[in-house]
Amino acid sequence: MAQPQAKLADSLNVLRALQEDGRRVFRSREFGRTHRERLLQNGFLQPVIKGWLISTSPGTRAGDSTPWFASFWEFCSHYCRERYGDDWHLSPEQSMLLHAGNTVIPRQAIVYSPKGSNNTIDLLFDTSLYDLKHKAMPPRQDIAVIDGLRVIAVPAALVKVPESFYRRFPVEARVVLAGLSDSTEILRRLLEGGHSVVAGRLVGALRRVGKNEMAEDLAAGMKSAGFSIRESDPFDDNRKFTDAVDVMPPIVARIRVLWEQNRSIVKALFPAPPGLPASRDGYLKTVDDIYITDAYHSLSIEGYRVTPDLIDRVRTGAWNPDHDHADRDSRDALAARGYWLAFLRVKADVERVLNGESAGDIVQRTHRDWYRALFQPCVAGGITNAQALAGYRSDAVFLRASRHVPPRSEAVRDAMPALFDLIAHEPEPSVRAVLGHWLFGYIHPYPDGNGRMARFLMNVMLASGGYPWTVIRVEDRDQYLSTLESASVDGDLAAFARFIADRVKWSIDGAGSGGR
Repeated sequence: MAQPQAKLADSLNVLRALQEDGRRVFRSREFGRTHRERLLQNGFLQPVIKGWLISTSPGTRAGDSTPWFASFWEFCSHYCRERYGDDWHLSPEQSMLLHAGNTVIPRQAIVYSPKGSNNTIDLLFDTSLYDLKHKAMPPRQDIAVIDGLRVIAVPAALVKVPESFYRRFPVEARVVLAGLSDSTEILRRLLEGGHSVVAGRLVGALRRVGKNEMAEDLAAGMKSAGFSIRESDPFDDNRKFTDAVDVMPPIVARIRVLWEQNRSIVKALFPAPPGLPASRDGYLKTVDDIYITDAYHSLSIEGYRVTPDLIDRVRTGAWNPDHDHADRDSRDALAARGYWLAFLRVKADVERVLNGESAGDIVQRTHRDWYRALFQPCVAGGITNAQALAGYRSDAVFLRASRHVPPRSEAVRDAMPALFDLIAHEPEPSVRAVLGHWLFGYIHPYPDGNGRMARFLMNVMLASGGYPWTVIRVEDRDQYLSTLESASVDGDLAAFARFIADRVKWSIDGAGSGGR
């Protein structure tokens, strides 16, 4: 008789065969009853709704939304394709968000279909799908496909979204408008439907983002066809836009708009920069003095169980993996060793910043060295694959319990140079520190270690303004992560900026050095 572990192995082979193309979502009928029940019982599958399952892991904690958020859009795509065939598409508003690179998992996805039933389908973790019955499908040219999701193409979506979209999602509206290189397809749809009110709104929106030539072309085209339009600006009057965003990849436009929109918030909340210190040696000594506290809190935030004693052993060389099996096999010790090696490189860059070199240029050149130092001990210890040291991630990544989904790996290659360019040209050290930290984590360029890297980047930028090295305490982890979530999901950076500003003020007052 086969042993239980052999039976489970058979079931896992069935699951693995279905996962070979990267799938996370399955129909219940794809498994035999015995395999399905065994995989559910052992935590390798999780039910979504009747007849639908997602893959998960036995190590997933109860209430962890990560497997579901990682599967949400794939589920929507498979479910809609099976139920409606090709006769469906996401709402114009959600289509615009996806075109703009907004990857936040929505509370509710609205699907338009002639086969819809105006019914809400409750899903996991307070998410849902609403199938709106729509009379007919749009013309084929008005449909685009993004990662298996049928969406309204940009020209048609701009005609269909309501005026309120520009006020609710100004970043996304600007990013989509920035990606336009020609007005022909928009004008064609405006003329076909006689959309004079929408035309006036689009002309005003295009002017607002600096695309005056395109605005004039739309207005002239409508006028030549006999339509009288009244130009209006759909954006919130309180939002001030500066330079136009040129045609560029959506993720680059998005990073630039987010930076521009939030820099004034940071400036208003931060104390004035002290300026580069008169004594560089004195500043660097304070960095040395705070190392144990910083390493303890930064590693603890990421879930490593480290102690000040372990950190001090690593720093002084008392940690000896070549002769001590416990040291060699300890994941936490390897992480602590990597943090020390990375810290030394970051400290060297801080010294260069204090000598007057450009903080943005330095970090762009050396952040990969920080990352390799951070994980070299884990690679040497066999815990991390050597390929992890190659650089930016090549796969999708999902953040635990977060509705924010970092951009696709292909977009990282465009996003990171754009971020460093913004850092290098930003005159305010506080803005470089806060927005650099947030957007580094938002992009999530590396397979692991992004939080530690973002905090290193923050402290190099703080040094460029003479602010002290600032520790994010493990006691503040929940507040820290929740404010980052608000910034990335809701577009509300104020709470995160205030959190960092308060920690910097405590550091200036001398409270930060003790891990207050």
